[in-house]
Amino acid sequence: MKFSEVDEQTWPELQTYFDTCLIPYTGLTGHETPWEATASLERLRDFMDLVEVPFKGRVVTYPAMQYGGTPALQLLNDICHKVKSTGFIHVVVMTADCDLDIKDIPESALVLSQTRLLASGDMPISAAVTKLISGLWQKEDEL
Repeated sequence: MKFSEVDEQTWPELQTYFDTCLIPYTGLTGHETPWEATASLERLRDFMDLVEVPFKGRVVTYPAMQYGGTPALQLLNDICHKVKSTGFIHVVVMTADCDLDIKDIPESALVLSQTRLLASGDMPISAAVTKLISGLWQKEDEL
């Protein structure tokens, strides 16, 4: 579900089901040509679909952070902290083109970096994403 699909009247009822927030991170530098920026956004959209489609009804996607760099990572970390304070149990950062890790965004519950997942080559990317998201929720169930 997109953040814009949630309204004030229905949120209290829905909040118990939507415990996970996705924050897309593009990581653009400003050096991209228009078609390179478009391609980057399309890769992120397609990567996000690996969570948004199969887990619809449990995740809310917040607006993307488009530009990157060290100050942006600190801001992204701060946003994760603040989003958790609104009631989300899990904040997942997703990026298609950046080589990010949980150490880069410690306030997130999970960082899904398509670059890292493809480099690991352990399993198809859709299976890896499903396993990581499901594992996040299993940890919660075990507590």
